[in-house]
This record gives sequence, C-alpha cells and structure tokens, in this order.
Amino acid sequence: MSMMSTDTTERGSVNTSIREKDSANGEESERDVEAGVNNHETSADERDPDVVDWDGPDDPENPLNWSDKKKWLNIAILSIMTLVTPLGSSMFAPGIPGIMVEFHETSTTIATFLVSVYILGFAFGPLLIAPMSEIFGRRPLYVYGNVLFVIFSVGAALSTSIGMLMAFRLLMGLAGSVPITIGSGSIADLMPIEKRGRAMSAWALGPLLGPCVGPIAGGYLIEAAGWRWVYWLIVILGGAFIPLSFFFLRETFGPVLLSNKVKRLRKETGNQNLRSKLSGRLTPKDQFKLAIVRPMKLLLLTPIVTLMSLYVAITYGILYLLITTFSFVYTENYGFGEGDSGLTYLPAGIGMMIGVVGFGQLTDYMVRKNKEKGLAHKPEIRISPMLTVPCGITLPIGLFIYGWTANFGVHWIVPMLGVLIFAAGLMGVMSCVQNYLLDTYIQYAASVTAAMTVLRSLMGALLPLGGLDMYNALGLGWGNSLLGFIALGLIPIPVIFFIFGERIRKRFNPSL
Repeated sequence: MSMMSTDTTERGSVNTSIREKDSANGEESERDVEAGVNNHETSADERDPDVVDWDGPDDPENPLNWSDKKKWLNIAILSIMTLVTPLGSSMFAPGIPGIMVEFHETSTTIATFLVSVYILGFAFGPLLIAPMSEIFGRRPLYVYGNVLFVIFSVGAALSTSIGMLMAFRLLMGLAGSVPITIGSGSIADLMPIEKRGRAMSAWALGPLLGPCVGPIAGGYLIEAAGWRWVYWLIVILGGAFIPLSFFFLRETFGPVLLSNKVKRLRKETGNQNLRSKLSGRLTPKDQFKLAIVRPMKLLLLTPIVTLMSLYVAITYGILYLLITTFSFVYTENYGFGEGDSGLTYLPAGIGMMIGVVGFGQLTDYMVRKNKEKGLAHKPEIRISPMLTVPCGITLPIGLFIYGWTANFGVHWIVPMLGVLIFAAGLMGVMSCVQNYLLDTYIQYAASVTAAMTVLRSLMGALLPLGGLDMYNALGLGWGNSLLGFIALGLIPIPVIFFIFGERIRKRFNPSL
C-alpha cells in the first residue's frame, strides 16, 4: 500500500541528515529525525509499499496545508505563551529593593542575580527540551511544561527565604523555556518560507517584550499588593493557558503525525510492517542520544550558528543589563517610586513593537520578490546589509543617548527615547538572525533555536551581574558607551555571512 508523495517544502542548504543502510537493498538512504516534512528520500523508499507518507502535496493532515485560521490560532497561543513565561524574569524587578529589605540582604550582586537566575533556566532547559521534542513531539512539552511552570510559580509566591525564591525562579525558567526553545520549530512546521518571517517575528517578540512590559504592571502591583502578587498573577495567566493549550494547541511535528498515521493504518490494515517515511530506523533511545548533542555541535562546529548566536547573545545581555538596572538608575537619578519605575520599561516595549512590525515583514517581502523573479531562495537574503546594518547602527546610537543624557540628568524622556531606539534595532537584529538560522538549518529548527537560546540566556543571566559595578566605576555615560562600542563592533558579522555565507556553509558541514 503505497502512500508516497513528493516533498511540499524546501530542504535547507546544509546536508545534515543521518545516513543509514537500507536493509532491503543495501542502498544508503537519508533519514532525518528532526526535519518534519522537510526531507528528501531516496528512490528505495519510494518503491517500498510499506512506507507511509503524506497523501500527496495537498494532504490536509500536513500542517503546511492547514487553514490560515488553524495555523494562526496555534501561532497566537504559542506567541502568548512565549510572552507569559519571560514575564516572570523581570516582572518583580521594581520590587527588588523591598525584597532585599524583607530578607535582610544587602549584596547588589544577589539583587541582580535574583533577576538573572531565571534566565539560567532558559539557558539549560533547551539542551533537554529540544531532543525531547524530537521523540515525543511538540504539543506534550507545551502542555506539561506549562503545568510545571504554574506549579513552580506557586512555590516562588510562597517563598520564605531568598534562597528558596532563587531556586523556584530557576525552576520557573527551566519549565518556561519550552515555548522559547521549540516555538520556532512549530512555526517552521506550519508556515512556508515566504510567510515565515512575519510569524517568527510575532513569536520572537515574547522573549524580548515580556521582560520589558512585565515591570510596568509589576511596579504598580508591587506598590499596591506586594511582590508576592507578581507570582500569583503569573499563576493566573499561566493557569489560563493549561486548558487553552490542551484543547486548542495541535501537534505540528511531521514525524510524530506520520507515526500516529502509521499506528492507525496498522490497526486498519493489519500490516505490521508499515513504517513512517520520516521516522528512520533508529530507536527512540538512539535518536535522543543523537539529538541531545546536536545543539552544542551546531553551536561549536558551525561558524554561522556560533557567531550569529554570539551577536544575538551579547545584544540580549545588554538588554538584560539595562532591565536589571533601570529601577536603580531612575530611582536614584530621577526620584521615581516603585510604581513609576515600572514605566521606565515601556520605551523598550514600544521599540520592540516597532521592530517586529517592520523587520519581519521586510524579510518576507524580500523573499517573495526573489521568488517572483524566479530566483532560488538563499538564506542570506534574510541578513541583507539593507536590513542588518541600519538595525545594528541603532543599537550603539540608542545606548549613547541613554547613557549620556542620564549621566547629565537630562529630562527623563530623553534617555527613555535612547532605550526605544536601542530596542527597535535589537528586534530588527533578532528578526533577521533568527530567520536566517531557521532558513539555513530548517530541518533542525528546534536544535538551532536551542543552540541560540543557550548562549543568549547565559549572556542574559551573567552580563547583568556586573552592571551596577560597571556604572559605579565608569558612570552612566562611559558605561553605556562601552556597551555601545561593543555593539558597534558586532555590525560586520551578518555582513560577512551575507557575502560568504554560502561558501562557509559548504565548508563547515558537520554530521549532525
């Protein structure tokens, strides 16, 4: 019973699949354990009547063929989940001074680490979550990860010591990293390449916007009801998504969907030899062993992932350094209260909204234009200097404005304008880089996102630890100028890959 069809999507340009010997005829074939529907099979499988594939290119079970309504419902749920979990990272930041008093702690390093320990969970969670998604699919991880996130949030709300609060914040970060790690994989499952940038931008907004808008509500909530109510609010928000994700979020991972189809057909036909085209012949244990090291192999052995992830990680770390010091800067320099200090995060949120509306659409537009001209898609179009250079330049400009105007006590709206400019550029950089890496390693979407998230989250957790000490030593002007010069030095990275990316991909092509 043959159910073979041609591929409906384009495979990434890097040959990183698992090679096996076909036991039937001794031919070597390729089996990609993470690629979803994005893989090419050999003619050996195409002749095999026991191999189950999609029922043609228009199979309604294939997530790429779902209705727009169904696709965007899933993307909307994922995007909001990806917004809620980062809220926990900084929503209580305006209340840190009060928390330090309650727990009789005076160390500024401890104060900063209270915020950044959450991001350590984002750093280490993806190393386990990405391979698990390849074995169990995406949906179970979303559902159970959200349940654990709510449970750990309750623990944080009930904390009786600063150590207990840190421990539960770390666990919240681990559980909350699920949508951040595999959300891009779900979008790759759902969206064709010329529409992916818009969806990716909506999803990518969460990890950046959450830490910025959280303290706005958190500042007033802490002032009115105390810092513990920040966590009770997160429990309420996260709890609302438990039934939503259970009833409305659908599985999108191709190998899991075809595996379910195989099980159904085995029952219907009695043919126990049926197997999925995408499952390969590796056991789940072997698949997990291969997959668990893949993010680190991508991060360490492929210059594209290494340097582009480093670019995003450093700029993300700068964002978190700013976030963790806003309350100190504006309370000491401008006399803001706990509630008012939450408003200092608003410009970053507005800047990111500007970035997500503009740059995600622009990358899709450029892809569509190339397609209309009959040109083959190359991932490098996502990092065109027309996009990355202007975005990159806005980062240091924003930092210079923020640092020097705050240093000289210029009206508070001017340093906030600098933060807005920085945030808009950061969102543009993130959008370009994430879409580029996803297009380049589309068959390993979860793993490449995990690789980027590990480095980004480590930088987001560790860089802020020296923020207050840096400002004390250099002042706000030169301290932020130092960050600006670092951001300025990173601008050539995407330009280099735009020019030489294809050559580099061919040269550095490790077995994954």
